[in-house]
Formats: sequence, structure tokens, C-alpha cells
Amino acid sequence: MAKGRGGRVEPRFDAPEGRPDPAALDLRLTRGDRAGAGVARSKTTGAKRTGGRAPAPAPRRRRSLLGRLVYGLVILGVWGVVALAGIVAYHASQLPPIDQLAVPKRPPNIAILASDGSLLANRGETGGRTVAIRELPPHLPRAFVAIEDRRFYSHLGIDPIGIARALFRNLTSRGVAQGGSTLTQQLAKNLFLTQERTASRKIQEAILALWLEHRYSKDEILELYLNRVYFGAGAYGVEAAAQRYFAKPAKDVTLAEAAMLGGLVQAPSRLAPNRNLPAAQARAAQVLAAMQDLGFAKPGEAKAALDKPAKPARAPGGGSANYVADLVMDVLDDFVGTIETDVTVLTTVDPVLQAAAEKALVDELNQKGARFNVGQGAVVAMRPDGAIRALVGGRDYAQSQFNRATTAKRQPGSAFKPFVYLAAIERGLTPDTVREDSPVSVKGWSPENYTRSYAGAVTLREALAHSLNTVAVKLGLEVGPKAVVQTAQRLGITSPLQANASIALGTSEVTPLELVGAYAVFANGGTGVIPYVIASVKTVGGKVVYKRSPAGLGRVVDPAAVGMMNAMLHEVFVSGTAKKGDIPGYDLAGKTGTSQDFRDAWVVGYSNTLVTGVWLGNDDGESTKRVSGGNLPVEVWNRFMTTALRADKVAALPGAGRWRRGGNAVAAAGSDTGLGGLIGDLIGDAPAPAPARPVPQQGRGGPSREDRNFLERLFGIGE
Repeated sequence: MAKGRGGRVEPRFDAPEGRPDPAALDLRLTRGDRAGAGVARSKTTGAKRTGGRAPAPAPRRRRSLLGRLVYGLVILGVWGVVALAGIVAYHASQLPPIDQLAVPKRPPNIAILASDGSLLANRGETGGRTVAIRELPPHLPRAFVAIEDRRFYSHLGIDPIGIARALFRNLTSRGVAQGGSTLTQQLAKNLFLTQERTASRKIQEAILALWLEHRYSKDEILELYLNRVYFGAGAYGVEAAAQRYFAKPAKDVTLAEAAMLGGLVQAPSRLAPNRNLPAAQARAAQVLAAMQDLGFAKPGEAKAALDKPAKPARAPGGGSANYVADLVMDVLDDFVGTIETDVTVLTTVDPVLQAAAEKALVDELNQKGARFNVGQGAVVAMRPDGAIRALVGGRDYAQSQFNRATTAKRQPGSAFKPFVYLAAIERGLTPDTVREDSPVSVKGWSPENYTRSYAGAVTLREALAHSLNTVAVKLGLEVGPKAVVQTAQRLGITSPLQANASIALGTSEVTPLELVGAYAVFANGGTGVIPYVIASVKTVGGKVVYKRSPAGLGRVVDPAAVGMMNAMLHEVFVSGTAKKGDIPGYDLAGKTGTSQDFRDAWVVGYSNTLVTGVWLGNDDGESTKRVSGGNLPVEVWNRFMTTALRADKVAALPGAGRWRRGGNAVAAAGSDTGLGGLIGDLIGDAPAPAPARPVPQQGRGGPSREDRNFLERLFGIGE
């Protein structure tokens, strides 16, 4: 370097004098040129900061094998974390934004209750209502924690210990022996994801589990889980499962039943107690052991539950209550519209009568069905105001959900004759009017009596009691087939009827429900009714959505005509075709019926408090082996009514006393008001002939909109 003025040293980049070799111009940094190096060097070598070249650096110490291994593992771990973060970020991006996540609303449940408030059935996608965890006995949620996620209250949604244990078990067993999902992960899967078993879905499940744990408390997560988990047989949630398997609400399940429910979620199809009871009980024993190990159950309690394991129970009314539930669901929209929350539907059905009706029908078919070649049946019982008290739509709901009580249209045979006789009574005839039982021919059609014999001159009372076909046909021709059709429609028959000579013998098809509803007019003294099953609808919070009003259809038959019909139909149980069904001490009336070739057999009978109809036959219309209304159907009717009338107060049928044998005869009148007017409006039939004497209209001016919709939906009117 050259010194400038003032002692300043200027840098030079040419070769020093006397050293022409270009290699002498070496500009590389040495250790001594680095900051602080001069001080260090002076301490170690005593060399001056400005003099001479630095000594060669000491050789580096090489890491040991262990050090290199640790270093590599650290680097690998860092990159693993980075990769994992990338994977998590990618799968998180496939989910909705966290700030938009929300627990999906549970589909509404419709709890269908009997008249006493007991559950008949649940309808909806879940099969049961939502229950709060505070409603449940402590042992029920603990059973799920014990067997599914014993560290539920300590982990953050993902349980590393559980995952490690599951991996070890699966590796040692060479298969999937145990899962590592927590209850929170299972809930996340049920709420947001599909059931596919992929790594991508498991990662998303873990992300969502962490979100759930951040958003909700442990008890809230457990409550959501208990209301969403699937238990098989269409039951989602513990309430649905308790009702499905034990015929009781979840709040009443025992420790043994709770253990069975807790074990069921592992494999609902394989462990369902109604399918594989031994497997369900073995799994429940594992749950009880886990509960005892965690202190959730005392040793004595667990032992008692093991000694008396849970068993599935049959609901009151059996499977036939589902026919009632189906009817409710068919008409519910007409009363409440779209349902967006859990509701309870209070019906008019008496669970005791429902069970009695089912038993009477099933027992008869089991005992005599094969011998008489009859495979199906239906029972309908209602109060005289139209409230359905029992409805059985078939022999076994599990085998056939077709509701024969409301949907099957079959020929009623002689059970249709009361409408013929009523049309005649309303035109001036009486129970003591005489007609000739003799051969009759209508355009080549010659109907015969069941006995193929003729009695000559008989009263209408005798002709109806013994179901004489010739007299019924003659009466039908006398008043006119059209008048018979209009009379039946006025009383509530809504199926299409053919106005021809054979209508007197019940050749047009009807349903059991509408036939029973029409007979209710006789039982109540002449007021038209529309059969109904829904009394009220409420939300789970108690808000009334619908409540049936007591409005009626008004009088459709004159009281005098009702009295005469009740007197004649009473004779059917005293000396006629239904005398096998008589119950001593009760004033009963009704009519039997048998269609051509013994395809259908009927009886509809009533007291002043209950009207019941029974139909027996085969779905394909195959003939039975001489089953008539007076044998098997009457036996079913008698079995049921003997139970059903036990608590009812004995009373006489409306107006029948004055028209018993030997009573005076007076003219009666008909009317086309009330239900007759409604049916005429809906199907366009012409009005009935002018009555001899007007019948006063009662009630509140006709049916409600809901009742009108009910008729249209149930019977197809207006379609």
C-alpha cells in the first residue's frame, strides 16, 4: 500500500515491487481477516494484528455415528412435520371454512302416541326423538364411554394412546382387531363425513374432531353422539334404540340394558339383540367389565346385571301399531304441513284395545287360517263419533305393510244391506213391513239365498236378521239402485258404487274403515262422522300445532229411522247370522256379510259406545273354504268386543227400544245433509230424492278443511 497525504494508506491491486508473479496478488480472505480473528490470534500466537499470514486452520472434529444419526433424525422429523402440516392443510382445504362449520340439524322425529300418552311408534329418518343427557340415567352414557373411549374426558378429540394401542393390536392380530377412533371422531364422521374407510377421510375426521372439542363441552359432544349414533333397525340415537329393543324410553333403561346398547354400536347388524341375543349379551358383559374397571358400576351392580342380562321386549300392541302410524303419516300433512322440528302426535288409539284386536285376529288365523284357507284379515274399532280406537291392517306388519283396514277394497256382501233397508225405511217402510221371500230375476240374473230355500212372506226385520238375498234385491229395485247408492254415500261410503240391481248384495267394493264409519251413524243416533285418528299435534316444547275441534257433520238420518234400523240390526245378534257373537248383558247390533264364492267374510257390529268391523280373506282374492261372516269373523269380533266392552257402561242403542218386536210403525224421513252433501260435492253425485220429512241440520256447518283433505287423501275422492 502507498501512503498518501496525511499518512493515509491507499490500496493497491498490482503486484508488489520485486514480485512480478501475478499469483502474488492473492485477494482471498483468511481466518485472520474475519472480525475478531486478530484478537484471538494474538492471544494464541502472540502475532501482531497487522503482520504476517494467518496459520492454517486446525482440522474439524468429525461427529460420531450416534451424533450423525440424531442429526439425521431431527432433520427427518422437521421435514415430517412440514409434510404432515402440508397434508393436514390440503385436507382441511377440502372442508368448508371453519367459520362456516355447523352441526347439521337432526331430521325431525314424529312420535306417535296412544290416547294415554304411551308411544305407539316413531316415524322419521331417525326413529326416535332427541334426548338431553340430563334426562338419562348416569349408567347409560357411561356405558358408551367405558367401551368406546375410556379417556374421553381427558383427550382433546384425538387419543394418541388409543391409536397406539389399536395399531399394536392390529399388527399382532394381523388384521383390524381394534379401532383407535374416539367418541368425538365417531361423532365427526357421523355428522360430516361418509362411511368410507380411507386415509383421507381419517385425516378429515381428526381435524373435525379437534374443531368439535374446541367448540363444544364434553357433555355436549357426548349428548350429540348419543342422539346420532346408529343402533340398527332404523334406530338413530339412544331413545330410538331403547324403544326399538326394549319398548321403553331411554330414561328408564336398566344397567343391563344400557350395557347392551353401549356394546351394540360396534356392529349393529351383528349384535342386534332381536337377531343375535347370545352375541349381544356377550358384548354387554364386556361393557359391564369395562364399567366396573373404571368405577362406573359397583361390583354388586355389575354382577346383578350379568346374572340377569337384558332381553328384547315386544311393544304393547305389537307390530300392528305400525298400521296406525302409517295412517297417521298418510294424513298428517293435511293437518300441520311441513314438519321442521320434533313433534308428538296424540292419537285416539287405545293401546289396550289395539293389543286386544291384534291378538283376536292373529289367534284366529293361527288356529283356523290353514284349515279354512284364509290368510289375512283386518280389524277396525271406533267410537260412535269417528275416533279410531284400534286399527289392525293385517296379520303381521313385519311381513306385509299393506294396510287392509284403510286401503284394501273388497266386496262387503250382505254387510252392505243396511243401506238398502235404510233407503226403504226412509221411504215409509217399517221393520214389520212384509215382503215375499221368493225367486227373483233381473235381466237374466237370478240371485238366491244362502240356504237356496225360500221362506215366503217375512217381515223386513226377519229378512235382514237372516240375510235373505231375494228380499234385499226386491227392496233395492223398489227404492231404486241410485237411491241405495246415495244413502250409502250419505252415511260415509266414499268408494265408487255401481247403481245396479246387484248393489243390494254388496257387489261394489269398500274398505273396512269406511264401512265401520258408516255404521257409526246408527250407533250415535244419526250423526254423520268422518273417521279420525289424530287428536292433537305438539312440538317437543309443548306448543300446540293442531288440536281437533268437536265440530260434527250434522244429522244425516232421522232419529226414528235410526231407531228402526237399530231394532232390526239388533235382531241379527239375537236370532240371526251373528248370534254366535252376542255378549250377554249388552245391547248389540250389526250385520254379517259374505261375498261371492266365499272370497270375503265380514261382520260389523256395535254397542252404543264402540263400533267394530272385521274382514277376513286372501290378498289375491282366492276363495276361502266356506268362511262366512257368521263364523270366523264373528269369533274374532266376539273375542275383541268381550275385552273392549268390559269397562263400558251398559246402555240401550239409540231409539231401538220402541221398535223391538211388536212395536208401532211410523214413517221416517231421510236427508242429504252433512256428510251426504260433502260426498256429493266431492264426487259430483246427484242429490238424494226429496225426503218425506226434512231432517234438521246440526253441527257447525259441515267438515273442516282438514277433514275434507283427509277424505280426499284417504279414500281418493277428487282424484
